[in-house]
Amino acid sequence: MPIHSDAADLADQAKAKQIWQLLDYLAVDYGKAVKGGVVVSQDEYAEMGEFAAAAERQLAELPTTAALAGLQKEATGLRQSIATKAEPALVGEQARRMANALLAAYPVPMAPAKSPDLLRGARLYHNQCASCHGATGRADGVLASKLSPPPIAFSDRERAQHRSVFALQQIVANGVDGTAMPAFATLTDDDRWALAFFASTLSYSDAERKSGAALWASDPAVRRAVPNLSALSQTSEAALSAHLSKENASQVLAFLRSFPEKLDAASADTLALAKERLADSLAALRRGDAAQATRLALSSYLDGFEPVEPALAAKNKALFEAIEKSMGAYRGAISAGNKDLAEQIAPRLQGMLSDAQVALGGSADPWATFLGALTILLREGLEALLVVVAMMSFLKKAERTDVLPYVHAGWVAALASGGLTWAAATYLVDLSGASREMTEGFSAVFAAVVLLCVGIWMHQKSLAGRWQSYVKQKLASALNRKSAMVLFLLSFVTVYREVFETVLFYAALWTPGNGMYLLAGLACGVVVLGAIAVVLLRSAARLPISQFFAFSSAMVAVLAVVLMGKGVAAFQKVGVLDITPIALPRIDLLGIYPSMQTILAQLVIIVIIIASVAYNVRSQRAAAAI
Repeated sequence: MPIHSDAADLADQAKAKQIWQLLDYLAVDYGKAVKGGVVVSQDEYAEMGEFAAAAERQLAELPTTAALAGLQKEATGLRQSIATKAEPALVGEQARRMANALLAAYPVPMAPAKSPDLLRGARLYHNQCASCHGATGRADGVLASKLSPPPIAFSDRERAQHRSVFALQQIVANGVDGTAMPAFATLTDDDRWALAFFASTLSYSDAERKSGAALWASDPAVRRAVPNLSALSQTSEAALSAHLSKENASQVLAFLRSFPEKLDAASADTLALAKERLADSLAALRRGDAAQATRLALSSYLDGFEPVEPALAAKNKALFEAIEKSMGAYRGAISAGNKDLAEQIAPRLQGMLSDAQVALGGSADPWATFLGALTILLREGLEALLVVVAMMSFLKKAERTDVLPYVHAGWVAALASGGLTWAAATYLVDLSGASREMTEGFSAVFAAVVLLCVGIWMHQKSLAGRWQSYVKQKLASALNRKSAMVLFLLSFVTVYREVFETVLFYAALWTPGNGMYLLAGLACGVVVLGAIAVVLLRSAARLPISQFFAFSSAMVAVLAVVLMGKGVAAFQKVGVLDITPIALPRIDLLGIYPSMQTILAQLVIIVIIIASVAYNVRSQRAAAAI
């Protein structure tokens, strides 16, 4: 099965979003061009024809799926309807039906990762948009009279009732060809969503917001109609009117678009997305589209489940592990072409995701937050600590303390980079699950390979007669500047890998009201790791150098095996490697995961270690016999 790169998937998503945007424009604006079978605006009509042709043309650039032929047929029908000046209701229905089918076949993120900041959105609007669209969205800004076509009036209720926040976000992100509306590519994704949400509120009054708040608090049917942030982002007033009265739909959206934080965007929303993607994946598999089923299964994990992993692990670790294992087994079944097994796993997985929604739906448990912060730091920090302590102890034993600054510079730079990662993830960019897993995978495999080489070399020096001459030379030839830079790089990569994961886990755990408990867990973890470091350094100092080399070589060899397992598992999560489940327990501490690929990778490392030990022993005996 071909592997799609992250870059290719992002490019396909961008194309799908642009086609969706064209269809949304057709559905909303066609009524301004044609009424009663007569063209009332030649410019608008020409633009509608151009948009329909562009959508039809760009469909051909998307990857082939089972749904593509049907989409192309619908695109042709839509273009023909416009050519015959069909009624706006018919064209609008065709465009919306095709837009929905497009997103079902080529899923793209349609909601912000977190509840948008409306105050931030208001500032951005007044700085970036008010000069054209007007301070209150009436298209009466100081530049409006100079623009052709004129800017959109966000206060226009008739137009606004057909537009979702996602549609506005796409306009902000991509601009509108043939108009003065630019693409705000320099804004972060969070800022684009904040701006789109604020613009979507300009057609509503405070009275409508107040009525919507009362409806939201009192009517369960209203809450079911807009269950999460994803639904709020995608629905329009016209679409919501199919489930609620027109008046209630406008009032509820007036309230929720102004106060999106009222929805639980941090947990249930992404788990709802995980369930949706899983269902879509199974539907694609039933259609015989295994490639699409695989992409949707990966999206279910990376976009839906992974954002809540830390919070769920803190509340219900057994459920977290069961879901992760089942998701891997489901992807493995698709990869193996075992449709029956996938059909068996999917319903159980849906049930577990529902259980996770319940587990995360309650109020934050301070004790669980504290323990989660503590265990995350200990789990992620211990591996890095062992590697750094081993390097420090080794250099002190070898009387090469002059190289210690390289090791210290490596872990200090890693901590500083972790701070920058936190700042970037919070204020600049959204680090996707795929990016995170790829970073962890590459760094783990790199560290495993370097540790393997170091372990083999240290074992060689631990043999009788080798370490004495090694120390006598004070590593003059072995630890030159180039080698010292390798130690810096190993220190940096090993520590940054753990800091990277810890930072993102803490960001996911952090919620208003639990910050002190999270920081307390962090502080306790730092104290425990510091105590472990002191004990290890003192213990290493008392060991004879030959025993120290033997112990250190064994320790780094074990770490190489552990990190290789974790690196392969990370690559499996993003679909770079397949998953073949086997009957083994999952032991995170040892990097053991129940899949053929992770175990084989670890066995390769073990075989190399055994072969190198045998070679070192045999060569030492041969040298002693001379």
